[in-house]
Amino acid sequence: MNVLIVDDNKAAADLLQELLSLHDHTARCTYTAQQALDAAAAESFDAALIDLTLPDLPGTEVARRLRASTVEGTPKLLVAISGFSAQDAGGKAAEGLFDHHLQKPIDIDELGRILAQT
Repeated sequence: MNVLIVDDNKAAADLLQELLSLHDHTARCTYTAQQALDAAAAESFDAALIDLTLPDLPGTEVARRLRASTVEGTPKLLVAISGFSAQDAGGKAAEGLFDHHLQKPIDIDELGRILAQT
């Protein structure tokens, strides 16, 4: 599975990329919303893991734009990753835009179960 990681915390994104590679996935890290949107337009991804708080646009806006995209290969599985739980105000803003919500620190086994469902 090819996964797009969108997180402004470079160390966390890079570590997640390494963990995914250990689980036989390929992943590309982006650190801003614009980098993510550009990557999704240029490369085919199966899933996107999107931080809700990015420096240039909220992760919810990245999800909206990916959902609205008609570009072939745009990720269909969107997973919110955030310090907010799904019940916090920040997490509730993501309702309906994402297929899943994982609170940081991410449980890699749970992420593996989510990715295996696609």
